[in-house]
Amino acid sequence: MGEQTQDLLALLRRKIERINRKYASPATAAQRAEAARPARYFIERWISGHVIQTPRGQHFETERLWERHRRHGSMDVGALTDLPPDLLDRLSEGEIPYSPPERWAFLDSETTGLAGGTGTYAFLVGVGRITPEGFRIRQFFMRDYNEEPSLLWALGEHLRQFEVLVTYNGKVYDQPLLETRYRLLRATPPFDGIRHLDLLYGARRLWKLRLESCRLVDLESQILGFEREGDLPGEMIPYVYFEYLRTREAFRIVPIFRHNALDILSLACLTGIVPFAYRSPEQVAFTHGTDFLGLARWMLKTGDVDQALGLLRRAIERGLPDELLFRSLWEMACLEKRRGNATAAVALFEELAGCRNRYQVAALTELAKHWEHVERDYARALGYTLRALEIDPVPGLERRCERLRRRLATATTPRLL
Repeated sequence: MGEQTQDLLALLRRKIERINRKYASPATAAQRAEAARPARYFIERWISGHVIQTPRGQHFETERLWERHRRHGSMDVGALTDLPPDLLDRLSEGEIPYSPPERWAFLDSETTGLAGGTGTYAFLVGVGRITPEGFRIRQFFMRDYNEEPSLLWALGEHLRQFEVLVTYNGKVYDQPLLETRYRLLRATPPFDGIRHLDLLYGARRLWKLRLESCRLVDLESQILGFEREGDLPGEMIPYVYFEYLRTREAFRIVPIFRHNALDILSLACLTGIVPFAYRSPEQVAFTHGTDFLGLARWMLKTGDVDQALGLLRRAIERGLPDELLFRSLWEMACLEKRRGNATAAVALFEELAGCRNRYQVAALTELAKHWEHVERDYARALGYTLRALEIDPVPGLERRCERLRRRLATATTPRLL
């Protein structure tokens, strides 16, 4: 092959390569554009849902159903549909006397910060509801900050169908934060026409004496018996969302959706337990005495002394740590005394006076008062006072002792005719 022929073939090869690059470059460019496209547009590939168009723009929504036959720990999801309409009356102190369960919205939000403030966004808001099919949760998500107006608009429209808002610490955190976001966008918050029950306060009254923490996830474990696996800790959620905004990798936020949904489901299941205890305390079947004690103290604050006494007795029967046991006996004795049931009060004071505890001196003093002022048995009253003085020689007891001795001397001195 001659040199001319070789040069011609080389020229042809170069032309063919240029032609190949020309026709290959559009496809390659499209592939590069596809690869560089932000992953936030593909969130529906990771979570079943839809991009929603509203008058305020776009956002992403997803919905999940826990069917009636399923359980969440010890709680039957199907039992939620059977909750009575007056369940929330007593716990809400009469603010929610009657409302069908299907009109309750269980709300929880995930935010860009735990401290709140005008710079904190609620980027994911979940709303659960009780339906004939089971428990349904709809989640509203903003893929970027510019989708907040659309998310809040859709959330407001969704909440119109409910009468009651149920949250966990929502009166302090979720609702004020969302109200701030609405007002910053010059929109009307949707909470004025809906009554709010914050379950945290009722749950804390019941279980703070037994549990080190009354966080929702702890009650989920200790009360419902449900253990999460591979859950994202709540304090990490803002950082994960910021990382998603930085990288546009949608798979990073999938655990946040699951965390939010489980919080809402646990909130609904606890709503089937906590308000019922306050509504029908005589029917509760707690296994721990401290739970009865927490409920009894709430009854005392509401003025229901008879219910409180019954619950205190059940708490003692179930068993209490020594410190709580002695305090409960003291509270019961004082209640019986206030009701005029001297026999029961004296018996309880005797229990406290018979062993070393922080209420022993007070119980001995109460017994001395009873035998001095009610029974007029000054010798017995003096005996209780002397026992109290041996434990704690305070001036008040010494004065009582001197007075009782004078009364005994007067009573035993014969009268002159």
